[in-house]
Amino acid sequence: MAQTPKSQRKVRIFRYDPAVGGDGHFDEFQLNIENETTTTILDVLIRIQKEQDPSLAFRYACRVNMCGSCGMVINGSERLACKTNVCDLAPGREIVIRPLNHFPVIKDLVVDMAPFFKKYEQSMVYFHPAADRDEPNQIRPDSRERVAIGLSTECIQCGCCVSSCTMVNYHDDYAGPAALNRAFTLLADSRDGLFDLRLSRVLGSCYYCRTEFNCTAVCPKDISPTRAIKYIQSQSLKHLARFAPEKQEEGTAGPEGGGADGAEVSGRERNAASPPRRDFLRKVTLGLGALGTLAVGGVAATSVIGPSLQKSPRQWVKLGKMENFPPGTVTTEPLRYVVTSGFHRNEVVRPVIVSRILAEDMVVFNSSCTHLGCTVHWDETREMFLCACHGGMFDAGGNVTAGPPPRPLERYNFKIENGDLFVEVV
Repeated sequence: MAQTPKSQRKVRIFRYDPAVGGDGHFDEFQLNIENETTTTILDVLIRIQKEQDPSLAFRYACRVNMCGSCGMVINGSERLACKTNVCDLAPGREIVIRPLNHFPVIKDLVVDMAPFFKKYEQSMVYFHPAADRDEPNQIRPDSRERVAIGLSTECIQCGCCVSSCTMVNYHDDYAGPAALNRAFTLLADSRDGLFDLRLSRVLGSCYYCRTEFNCTAVCPKDISPTRAIKYIQSQSLKHLARFAPEKQEEGTAGPEGGGADGAEVSGRERNAASPPRRDFLRKVTLGLGALGTLAVGGVAATSVIGPSLQKSPRQWVKLGKMENFPPGTVTTEPLRYVVTSGFHRNEVVRPVIVSRILAEDMVVFNSSCTHLGCTVHWDETREMFLCACHGGMFDAGGNVTAGPPPRPLERYNFKIENGDLFVEVV
C-alpha cells in the first residue's frame, strides 16, 4: 500500500488568559502530521493539548460537523475545526488559528456566544402557528415551499457567518446573518402566523447587509444567509403598502399594540421602524423604487427558489496524474474547484478517495460518510473504510458493514485523458 509521507507544520494559536488580561498573543507549536488528508484541525488541537500544552482551551463536542461548537478562524477564514482537514489549507504554510471575530473572548479559542443567542432570540426565531389544528400539516418534501426553506433549516448556530460579516463590526443592533436566516425560514413558511410582526422586527437589520456574501462563503452547511436577507427585503417590497414609512417626523411613531404573543400588529407599530429600515423603505418609495427593486430582486430571485433548486453545471476537475494512483493502493487527495451560484463564486476543497484494490481496477469515492458527513479513511490492517460517526465501517467496495451509515459511499464519475485523472462534480 502507498505510504503517505509525514509533514511537519508550524501551528500558531491565539492565547488569552482572563486572569492576565491584555490583548492576548500567539503561541507557536511544531507538529508532525502523518496524513494531511485525514487529519482535521480539531485533531491538531487535541494533539497539541495532550502532547504539548494541556492549558490550551477550545470547544468541541460532536466531531462530525453537526453541533457547531468548534467554530474558529483558521488561516483567515471562519471554519469548523472538525470539518477542516489540514490538506484544505495551503501546502507547507503555517497554520494560524484564532477565535471568531465580533465575540468576547473567554479564554484562548473559546468565545462568549451569549450576544449571538440574545440577538437570535430578539429576531423572533420561534414558530407560531397561524391556526390551531387537530392533525399535523402534511408537507411534501419536494414541495416548492419546503425546498426553498429546507437547506436554511440546517443552520447549527456555529457563529461563523456572524464572525465573517463586516457589518457586525459597525452596527451593534444588527441581528446578524444567522438570526436573519432563521427569520427567513419562518417568513417563507405559510403555516406561521406572525408574518407582519416578524418582518417588522427584522427588516431594519436587513438594510445593514451590503451583499458581500462573506456569510455565504464560510457557512459549513452551504447555506446562503445573503439570499435569506434579500428574500426578507423583497417581501417588504411585495407588501409595500403595509410596510411603507408614514409621512411623519422620525421618532414620533410609537407602538400601540401587538407583541411576541402573536397579537395583531397595528399600522403604527409596523411603521415605527428603525432608521435603517425607514431609509430602505423611503428610498424604494421615493423614486429609487425601480432601481431598488431590481437591485434587491436580482439576488432575492434565487432566494425564493432556494440554493437546493439551483442546478450548478457539471464540470470535470483534474485530480492528478495517473502515476500518483498506482494499482493496489488507496489514496485520498484534495479535489479543488470553483462553484458559481448567482453572484457568488466559492472555492471548494473536497477530499476524494481513489481506490485501485478492486477487481474493477479503479473507483473514486466521495470521502464523506453517508451518515453525518465526516471524512472516512482507509484502514490497511482491517482493509476497511472507517469513520468517526459512531463506528461506521465500509468494505473496499464502499458498502456498509457496520455502524449507522444508511447507504454505501457515493461514487464519482471519472475519466482518464492524456495520463490525467478527471473527476466529475456538480
